[in-house]
Amino acid sequence: MPQLDTSTWLITIFSMILTLFIMMQLKVSKHSFHSNPEPLEVKSSKHATPWETKWTKIYSPLSLPQR
Repeated sequence: MPQLDTSTWLITIFSMILTLFIMMQLKVSKHSFHSNPEPLEVKSSKHATPWETKWTKIYSPLSLPQR
């Protein structure tokens, strides 16, 4: 039964890793990034709600008096 020849595996693995690295470098180098991203100013609008001017209290069912 013949044995498996593994003498070329190291060269194959190294060449594959090198090829993947070069391909990723080329892909990243072709990508255009924004030169200077600046944050957008968000305008907040004030909504008039009826409960903002009133005092309200929320009662928990456990804090209600027992009947």
